[in-house]
Amino acid sequence: MPQDPSIRRGGFLFLACAVLVLASVAAARRAPAWRWAAPARSASAPVVTLEPVASGLGQITAITNAGDDRLFVTIQNGRVLILSGGRPRSTPFLDVSNLISFGGERGLLSVAFHPQYAQNRLFFIYYTNGAGDIEIARYQTSATDPNRADPSTRVVLLTIPHPTNANHNGGQLQFGPDGYLYIGTGDGGSANDPPCNAQSDDVLLGKILRIDVDQNVNSPPFYGIPADNPFAAPGGALDEIWAKGLRNPWRFSFDRLKGDLWIGDVGQDQREEVDFQLRSSPGGENYGWKIMEGTRCGDGGSSGCAAGVPPCNSSEFVDPRYEYNHSEGCTVVGGYVYRGSLVPALAGRYVYGDYCSGRLWANGDRLDPAEPQLSTFGEDAAGELYLGTQGGDVLRFSQPNPPTPTALPVTTPDRVIIRPSRRVVTPRVIEPQP
Repeated sequence: MPQDPSIRRGGFLFLACAVLVLASVAAARRAPAWRWAAPARSASAPVVTLEPVASGLGQITAITNAGDDRLFVTIQNGRVLILSGGRPRSTPFLDVSNLISFGGERGLLSVAFHPQYAQNRLFFIYYTNGAGDIEIARYQTSATDPNRADPSTRVVLLTIPHPTNANHNGGQLQFGPDGYLYIGTGDGGSANDPPCNAQSDDVLLGKILRIDVDQNVNSPPFYGIPADNPFAAPGGALDEIWAKGLRNPWRFSFDRLKGDLWIGDVGQDQREEVDFQLRSSPGGENYGWKIMEGTRCGDGGSSGCAAGVPPCNSSEFVDPRYEYNHSEGCTVVGGYVYRGSLVPALAGRYVYGDYCSGRLWANGDRLDPAEPQLSTFGEDAAGELYLGTQGGDVLRFSQPNPPTPTALPVTTPDRVIIRPSRRVVTPRVIEPQP
């Protein structure tokens, strides 16, 4: 989850108390001038604005949909809220606050709905359990109330040990165009991945995982391994691994039209990167961490790694599609390829941002609006794009300065009433804060 830049090595941090305590520690190690000038829009960038949808929801970690007109907003403290008409329903869809460890980068981190959710009512959550380990669990929505989950249906699919450190938990669940569930895990925390988890084939940390939740539905482990997973053969790497060499893939997504995979991987001290994988990929990509940080050699070298790990600049590593240094921000937040209709100029562009500076980009071009403490992006069922913040705001991407609606005269026998054809929402343009 996004963090204060003064505690950069910690990854994403939400709680103010953690920020105050750890900031002084990090300052002793390094004291960068974490300030950014107001962003200047790239000449080729689309012009967009951010339209307020809801506020005061809590520390938002994820936004998604279930294939209908509802927005589901995940809150770090263990709740999933349903937005209806810009307001959360009074009762949470799900509350697992009694099951999670909460604080710093821990908590309830995302929700994903089964592709056949309308028929089977199944959904999955990603959280850190009471021991601080990563856990993936399945639930079913109530048979009598579509706005409430049934807590009694919980089963645990995966518990991934996350010893020693509380940071770098990853946190994203997404169903791919193939119907399989993809899971993004962090490298286990600390700086420069001391155990070299991201390059190790015998741990599930620092990876993208791919599982089939339609196998073993009614019996443990409640999932199976797709036959075409790159390491599914007996022996060698763990079967669940789809790609490796990731530091903290906090947010990743699939292009709903083309099916390509886009991964925002949070960097160490120098580079933030967006990684890419074609839909046609057979998997097995190595994105380089900790040997590489973006396109530069990582500061941790190969210490802690097993023999045979590729060296810096090896052709075995996949370079990022986009990267930026820490003059632009310090924590990338992966987004989505825009496929909505409200902002035609964004069509087909990958939109992503940075928590620390609040800057937004589309295919590498900087956009004008900025949103400090940006924590996540999400789509509704129609493909419209939203962002969420640590402060609890949900905003929707919109086209600025919409045309003034044509006045429609409504004639009555004794007078004429002028009514606007629709309400105009004043665009909200937000400047980044230091």
